Amino acid sequence: MRHRYLFIGGLHRSGTSLAARIAGTIPGMGTITHAPVPENEGVYLQGAIPHDARAGEPGAFAFDPAQHLVEGGPYDRLETRERIEADWAPWFPDGVPWRVEKSPVNLLRTRLYQQLFPLSQFVIVTRHPLAVARATAKWSARGEAELVAHWARAHEIALEDAGRLHARLILRYEDLVADPDAARRALAAFCDLAPDPGSGLATAPAEPVRDGNRDYDLSETAPLPEAVRAVMLRLGYGPHGAVGPLPGAAVAHPLRAVCEAVAAQWPPRRAEN
Repeated sequence: MRHRYLFIGGLHRSGTSLAARIAGTIPGMGTITHAPVPENEGVYLQGAIPHDARAGEPGAFAFDPAQHLVEGGPYDRLETRERIEADWAPWFPDGVPWRVEKSPVNLLRTRLYQQLFPLSQFVIVTRHPLAVARATAKWSARGEAELVAHWARAHEIALEDAGRLHARLILRYEDLVADPDAARRALAAFCDLAPDPGSGLATAPAEPVRDGNRDYDLSETAPLPEAVRAVMLRLGYGPHGAVGPLPGAAVAHPLRAVCEAVAAQWPPRRAEN
């Protein structure tokens, strides 16, 4: 059976690990598990694209132009594809049609991976920038203003790249924790899979899901620069932790039936803060 890739990307502390674990409960999807690397991230398990302390640095990597990988660049080579395939193969279960690979840097590699793996699909996981900044602060010497600016730069790039992708789905952390079962159904529909054999309905994820944004008081913040606010608005985020409806479509896919199936599930309805 020939497999396809579902690449999940998003900044550190945005919910990518949760999204990957939920995807891994869907029959037909296989994830990397029990790997001797942080958070089972495939970026550490391949040697085709160098990954060092600066590549994927929390709160910093989107400021490095070398981390934005696209078609036509130095890694757009058959040798890169073959090495990645060989390095990842031992870590995925056999016989699954979809291999789910989650690494934060995937946020800036979608166009390259689409070129290397033309049938791949992409999930972009986002979270309110103030929550991301405060959750990331323990790993970074950068101040909150710079961490928020990094969030804006990363998502500005990712959203522009998303317009070149054949198949992509935006999962906001806030929607995900509000209704993880809907996220599971949406991921299954996005990959044209049944959430559970024979039932047509998804069961709840095996793990409890909590809203990590509640760990932070997002009501008191410094004024956000206009450039940051502009990117936030594209994802439905406002000042002081506000989360409104997602502007535009959450899903793009070549098949209209898939778009309609996902749109029936995602994003879940929520009241504007």
